[in-house]
Amino acid sequence: MTVADVLLLALGAVAVGSGALVVTSSHLVRSGLYLVVSLGAIAGLYLVLGAELVAWVQVLVYVGAVVVLLLFAVMLTRAPIGPSTDLDRPALPAALIGGGVGIGLTALFIDAFRWVKYPSPEPGTAERLGEQIFGAWVLPFEVLSILLLSALVGAIILSRPDLGARSADEEHA
Repeated sequence: MTVADVLLLALGAVAVGSGALVVTSSHLVRSGLYLVVSLGAIAGLYLVLGAELVAWVQVLVYVGAVVVLLLFAVMLTRAPIGPSTDLDRPALPAALIGGGVGIGLTALFIDAFRWVKYPSPEPGTAERLGEQIFGAWVLPFEVLSILLLSALVGAIILSRPDLGARSADEEHA
C-alpha cells in the first residue's frame, strides 16, 4: 500500500464521516461547518489524484462561495443557531431509503461498467480548461453568479423588515 492509497483512504473516511454529520446534526450552523470539512476533504482527494486545478476550484467555488453563502443566509434570515427539534426526522425510513438508493446505484455501476478498464482520455491543461469555461461556458457561468448574488440579496431583504418600509412621514405625505 502506497502513501497515496493511505491518503485516499483517510481523506475518503473524513469526507464520508463529515458528510454523515452534515445530515445527522441538529445544529444548522454546525451542519454547514461539517459541509466545509467534507468539501475540503474532497479537494484533498483531488490533490492526491493529481488534479490540482480541480482541487483549487473545489476550494474556491464550494468551500469559499457556496458554504459562505449558506452560512450568511442562515445568519441573515435569523434561522435558529442552536439545536432545532424540527430538524429531527425518523431515522429508520431515512436509513431504508438511503440503503436502497446505495444498493441500487452499486448495482447500476457494476452493470454499466462490468469491471472493464476504459482508456483514459488525453490529459488536459489549465489553458484548455480555461478556454472551455470562459469560451463555450461563459454564459452559464455568469448566469450562475447572478443567481447566487440574487439569492444573497433576497436573503438580506427578507431578513430585514426595515428595508423598503415607509416611515410615518412618507405615509402622510
